[in-house]
Parts: sequence; structure tokens; C-alpha cells
Amino acid sequence: MKKKSRTISSFNLSFLDIMFCGFGAVVLLVLIINSHIVTETKEKFKDLTSEVTRVEHEITAAELYKRNIQNKISDKEQEIKTVNSRFEEISRQVEDFQKKETLSREQSLALKKHINRLQNDLKKVARQKWKEQQQLDIALNQSGNKVRQYEGEGNRQYLTGLKLGGKRVLILLDSSASMLDESIVNVIVKRNMSNTVKRNSRKWRQAVNTVRWLVANLPAGSKVMVVQFNTRAKSLAAKQAMQWLKTTDKAAMKTLFSNLSNLIPQNGTSLYKAFTSINSIAGRPDNVILITDGLPTQGRIKPKATKVTPSERIRLAQDAIKIIPKHIPVNTILLPMEGDPMAAVIYWQLAIDTKGSFMTPSRDWP
Repeated sequence: MKKKSRTISSFNLSFLDIMFCGFGAVVLLVLIINSHIVTETKEKFKDLTSEVTRVEHEITAAELYKRNIQNKISDKEQEIKTVNSRFEEISRQVEDFQKKETLSREQSLALKKHINRLQNDLKKVARQKWKEQQQLDIALNQSGNKVRQYEGEGNRQYLTGLKLGGKRVLILLDSSASMLDESIVNVIVKRNMSNTVKRNSRKWRQAVNTVRWLVANLPAGSKVMVVQFNTRAKSLAAKQAMQWLKTTDKAAMKTLFSNLSNLIPQNGTSLYKAFTSINSIAGRPDNVILITDGLPTQGRIKPKATKVTPSERIRLAQDAIKIIPKHIPVNTILLPMEGDPMAAVIYWQLAIDTKGSFMTPSRDWP
């Protein structure tokens, strides 16, 4: 059976056109919307990328800051270790110093006892000699003879045993701050007072009067030079000239005693500078009289440390004694000073080695 041919309706064609146009419009709309979405997505992605970059930079900066903090902590820990090590070292030094100080104190006490025993022995010998002299006086008086005052070997005073003879007599006067008093505490107090108080200190007045007594008791034909020393040595003659003065020269003696009266005790003590002056004098002295109160605190140069131990003071004294020219007697007049027990021993030995003398006068001498 023959199929019937289908008739084409204009309505059907129009419907298809409409459908295709609608589909195309939908596709176009989808494309437009998708393009807008893609653009927004890219912009958001760019924003997120910049944010991620900023966060990464912040993380990098935070890591650098963290490293810096860690380095500072390490440095501080190293400083703490260094400080602890230094503290331990200082603690050890303090312990060693305390041990040395204790040992020095014990040695000082032992030396004081030894010196006291020697002084007692000397007193006993002096009493024995006095008794023998009294017995000799009585015996000679009973025989009708008159006793002449004993003068030793022609140039010694009977009461002191101090050698005063010689053609050229050098008097070395310690003018350091310790000559202000016998106590260390009083020395510290007085060195901050006025010059009038310093000049009128009892111990210093005794030293000045000792120089006056020595010059007055020198033989008429002797020449004298008075040199004051502390950290330096200076002559008390006119213009500080290192020259010998005749004891009969009234003008020279007046200037000498005037300079002596104006002298002010100050600074440390350099026995080295005092004995160096012996070698710088034209015409070597044949008699040296040293007036001091203890061992030196300085040597040829000023020490860096502010405190000098007893053993160092002994070494400084021994170094100074080595430069004394041979065959010159050194007579020491040691004034009292606390805390320096070895001074008497050192100066006693100096008197023995140089064939001089040693004495510690009473407070009211001369």
C-alpha cells in the first residue's frame, strides 16, 4: 500500500525556527554569563594570589624576626656564661686574697711577738749596762777620780747611739702622708684637713724637730744637706739646689728651716727616690740619717694597683737598699706607725749592714 506523502506545514517550520533561535539565544546567554564568571574568577584568583604573597612575606619576616630573637637569646646566654665565669674567677681571687690576708695577719702577729721579745732583751741589756756604769762611777769616785761623760767612739751621742759625725751629712726626711699620725685611720682623716692642721700634727712636728736637733748637734766643721722625699726627692736648700750647706752659714740655715716649716706631708713613700738622691749629689756623703715611719709604698715608678701588700713593701725596701753606695753608714730614726711590723726588722738589718745605727725615739724626743 502506497504511503501517503506527508504534507509540510508552515507551522511546523516556523516552530523549528523558533526552537533553534531560542536554543541559540540560550547558548549565547550561557557563553556571555560564563565569560563574566571566568573574568570574576580570574580577578578573585589574582586577589587571592596577592594575599598569599603578602602572607608569605609576613611569614618570611616573622621567621627573620624569630631568628634575630634566637640569636639575641644565644648572645645573652653567652654573656651570662661569661659573667658567671668571671664571677667564679673573682670569687676564687677573693678567697685567695682572704687566705693571704689571714696568713699575713698571722705572720704580723708572730713578728710583733718576736720584736717585743727583742725589745725586752734590749731593755735588759740597757739596764745591765746602766748598772755596770753606776758601779764603775762609784768605784772611780771612791778612788778620787772624776768620770768624764761617755761619748762612744768620738762621734756618737751617749744617750742615743746615733752617729752624728762626718764632713758631709745627708738627712733624708720622709714627707709622705703617713707622717701625719701613728694611726692609719687618723692619717686618712688628717690628709683631708687644712695645711695648718697637717703642719701642726704631733708626729710631723716631732719629725721637723728631729731635723732641727740633728742640724744643731752636728760638728761645727760639718756640711749638711736635708732632702725631703715622698714620691719624689727634693732638697730643702734655696731653689731646691742639691748642694752642701755649712752649719755655720746663718743665711743658708735660715732658708733651710723656713722651707722645712712650710713643708706639708702628702702622697706616698718612695725610698728608692730618696736613696737615688745619694748618687746625684756632687760630693758623696759620708753619713746618712734617714727619718721615716715605715716601709715604702712605691718604687722607681708609680704602681698601677692602689693597694700594696706587706710582702710588696718589703720587696720595695730591699730594692731601694740595693742602690745605696757602699761604705756609707745609714742611721735610721723610725717614728711609730701601726700595721708595719717589718719596718723595724728591715731598718735594723740596714744599720748592721752599713755599720750605721737604728733607733725608735719616744714621743717626747727630742
